[in-house]
Formats: sequence, structure tokens, C-alpha cells
Amino acid sequence: MNEAEPLLERLALYFDGSCQDNRNVTDETPAGWGVVVVQGDSGLGRGDGEIIDEISGLVITDSTNEQWLGAEVGSNNTAELSALAHALRWLLSQGGDSNVSIRGDSQYALKIATKEWRAKANQELASRVQNLWQEVASMRDLSSEHVRAHRGHRWNERADHLAWRACIGETPLPIQFWKPGMR
Repeated sequence: MNEAEPLLERLALYFDGSCQDNRNVTDETPAGWGVVVVQGDSGLGRGDGEIIDEISGLVITDSTNEQWLGAEVGSNNTAELSALAHALRWLLSQGGDSNVSIRGDSQYALKIATKEWRAKANQELASRVQNLWQEVASMRDLSSEHVRAHRGHRWNERADHLAWRACIGETPLPIQFWKPGMR
């Protein structure tokens, strides 16, 4: 990331995925994703910066649905990849041109996106994420950072909350009524 750019202008997108029961998953297994867009975040987990946007939804496994990204089943991995795909799509449609850090607790999704790892399943979804990553990276300085899950990192915990609530079909709590660790 370009350190010369003032912190207040930098964007950080936190993504997370959630699945109710990650065993014996099928295309009917509910899974959700969440993304928090923060401007001016230091990355230290204290909740610096201002939330610009929050998006969340269910993992779509129906290939006839126009929102389908390639997920074959609802699982933690497809939820994480779907969250990352939606974060990258947000950047393409609304993200301006500032430098961006993509932060998440899924090394799997980050390493698939940057082609460090190869997907063994859900290859269409993985390919879609890789193509989106390349497209965004061709337009701006894009970096990835792994954050530890469930360790009190405010914006990562918020992305987890959004993903969980999408997974169970509930509306996320407004930020003023939410605290890290609340699902």
C-alpha cells in the first residue's frame, strides 16, 4: 500500500463468511457473507476510521440465479470466497480509486484470490474471485492482510456479525447497538 496516501483517505474492506453447520454441506446448507467498508482504518483492530458501507447476503448455490458466483454448496469456504467476491465487486462499482487493503480471517480465500493456492472444489467460484482480484489490482494498489478470527478485531468482528446474521436470515444489529463478539 502507498504509505504516502493519508490514512484518512485509505480504504479497508473486511470480509467474512459463516455457515451454520459446516459438515456434510450441500447446495441447501445455509451460508452467509458480510463485508464492512472502512475509510481511515489503521488496521490495528481498535475500530479506527469510519464505516462507509456494509453489505451482506446468502451464498447463492443455484446456477440459474443471476446472482450466482459459482458456489456449488453452502460452506464456510464458499461463504468466505463469496464475501471476498462481493468486496471486490463493491470496489469495482463504488470504490473510487484510493489504495485498498482487503482484510479477512480466511487465509484460504485470500490465498485462492491471489493464486497462491489452488482450489480443489468450487473451482468456478475460485476462478471468479481470482478474475475479480486481477481486475481490481489492475486499477489500483490492492493489498491483502490476514487478521486473526474472534480476537476482538472490531471490523473483522463486524464482518462476522453481518455474515452470521445473513446466514440465519436475520437483520444485522445497527452499529450503535452492536459490540464485538455479538453474533
